[in-house]
Amino acid sequence: MKKLLIVEDDPVLARSLKKALGRSGYDVQTCERGRETLKRLEKDNANLVLLDNRLPDITGLEILKQIRETQVKLPVIMMTAFGTEETAIQAMKYGAYDYIVKPFDIDELERIIAKGIEDSRLMDEMVFYPFPGDIDLTAGRIIGSSRKMQDVYKLIGQVAQTDITVLIRGESGTGKELVARAIYHHSRRKDKPFLAVNCAAIPETLLESELFGYEKGAFTGAMKRRIGKFEQCHEGTIFLDEIGDMSLATQAKVLRVLQDGEFERIGGEEKIVTDVRVIAATNKPLEEYIRQGLFRVSSGTIFTIALRPLPLPFLLCGKGLRIFGN
Repeated sequence: MKKLLIVEDDPVLARSLKKALGRSGYDVQTCERGRETLKRLEKDNANLVLLDNRLPDITGLEILKQIRETQVKLPVIMMTAFGTEETAIQAMKYGAYDYIVKPFDIDELERIIAKGIEDSRLMDEMVFYPFPGDIDLTAGRIIGSSRKMQDVYKLIGQVAQTDITVLIRGESGTGKELVARAIYHHSRRKDKPFLAVNCAAIPETLLESELFGYEKGAFTGAMKRRIGKFEQCHEGTIFLDEIGDMSLATQAKVLRVLQDGEFERIGGEEKIVTDVRVIAATNKPLEEYIRQGLFRVSSGTIFTIALRPLPLPFLLCGKGLRIFGN
């Protein structure tokens, strides 16, 4: 059972949240003061924290900063009844997983909680290489000891300690996400965030805002500024699954991030600078997509690593690209 810690000084709201989230199968604990939160987290691990910003003894933002000093990967969702753009931006810069303004829809909150816990699992659950005789299938584990699989393990080791962009290719079910997580867990960024975005599962009209965020009033329904995954994942690793399903317009913005490390939120003019390592995956025939003008590339030299030859005479980004093929 996943543990939630609710930090809220309004006893009525705290009881209401505990009851609603408890019905959804969570083990919910509550506390009213910020410093008590820090003591509890030292003694008992939580899978996610719901943190009010206005507390009797210390602000939620200050608590968030202190949590991040010792627990980088613990998802923290900020709550406040006094939402301002500045508070939202500060919360995300300090490492909040998300930011929600009261009153909020409980179904939306539960969706964010479930996604936060899943993202935390992907960050914490190590992906192991097999040792001789190792047949444990219960953990996050890449199975296989053939020469070709040994080559894959070597390649993971070669690219893991670099910041090079990685493209993982293979059919559905071949373990592309496991390879991505193995690269992350063996990288210099392993203590920073890892966020996965399934480009095929998010409607095209929403994917750009999911990745880059938007400004208040950028489109109908944009009631407040929203921080995107690239900004949220600063200094960490982002996994773009099924990148072959991404629209050309969104590809252009991703390409700019890869080349220059900068972008603008939708509806904004402020240049956002981010330091994010990108690992992508696809099962699509990118060579054919390129010929049809459906996949953006820039010319350059490529170093290809594949179990089967996958010639791709283009470079996705100026920093370099590696290809794994199944």
